[in-house]
Amino acid sequence: MRDYFLKRLLLIPPTLIGVTIIVFAVTRIVPGGPLERAIMEAQVMDASGSGATQSAGQGMAISEAQLEQLRAYYGFDKPILESYFIWTGKVLRGDLGSSYRYNEPVWDVIKSRFPISIYYGLITLVLTYAICIPLGVLKAVRHRTPVDTASSILIFIGYAIPGYALGSLLMLYFSVRLEWLPMGGFVSFSFEDKSTYGQFIDLLEHSAMPLICYMVGSFALVTLLLKNHLMDNLAADYVRTAVAKGVPFRQSVLKHALRNSLIPIATTFGQNITLLVGGSFLIERVFDIDGFGLLGLTSILDRDYPVVMGTVLLASLLLLIGNILSDILVALVDPRIRFQ
Repeated sequence: MRDYFLKRLLLIPPTLIGVTIIVFAVTRIVPGGPLERAIMEAQVMDASGSGATQSAGQGMAISEAQLEQLRAYYGFDKPILESYFIWTGKVLRGDLGSSYRYNEPVWDVIKSRFPISIYYGLITLVLTYAICIPLGVLKAVRHRTPVDTASSILIFIGYAIPGYALGSLLMLYFSVRLEWLPMGGFVSFSFEDKSTYGQFIDLLEHSAMPLICYMVGSFALVTLLLKNHLMDNLAADYVRTAVAKGVPFRQSVLKHALRNSLIPIATTFGQNITLLVGGSFLIERVFDIDGFGLLGLTSILDRDYPVVMGTVLLASLLLLIGNILSDILVALVDPRIRFQ
């Protein structure tokens, strides 16, 4: 098993190279990049300032020398592979480049969003599994009872409504109509002036609606996945044999059937590690939360390619590490599994 995980760890660098080189090539090919925007802005400024003034008869507001300087500034003066190797060398030295929009190092831009995304991601992850696992057990044991039916209706209603749409509805009702909760933001502007208890209440009020939107989508997946596998294990021969030998039904469920039912939950756990930081850019946009997901969206819209590459690199690394953690959890839950 040790050799298996060592191989998985050794596969991380080539996978990251494959992912980043594809994204890097796309950023160089797609139109509307920072170079085109700089030319457009120069043309707009020239048209508004000096009318129809053009240089060298090229129909542009900047000269060829200035255009070459812009290409060198944005790194577009070299072939794609050469530019990629230059970027990779900087990454190995801990330099992700500088943001075109913020004029700051990419790592500083990303690092400022980490605490917010980790806060929402960690709480969402803990609450989802803390609620869905007991609920899945209850639904499996009380199958086709009013409790199972009512919870299924609520779960599927929540699953059918996208998180960002639910966020708009919650904001309209609780913030605009009832005025119970703030409309958005991570904390209020007067957060630093409040006492410790006041800061806790302020953070709780701002977090209530976004956390509901984050969790509502994963509730159906985790709960029903556990319920279905637990029902299959409860109908298996080994559980019936344990009950026939005098093992209490509660102990048969919790110590025998539940452990085997947690295998698919452990398999999908690694995919949720990315959400720990990535979050949902649509939910962050609705509630005006300046997190990692919204940073990735705005960097794509603004053609801020160094930030795009930084977010893709970190998200891919987290996903690969999460998949390895999933394999470890599966091996811990099911001792029969031996990775070769």
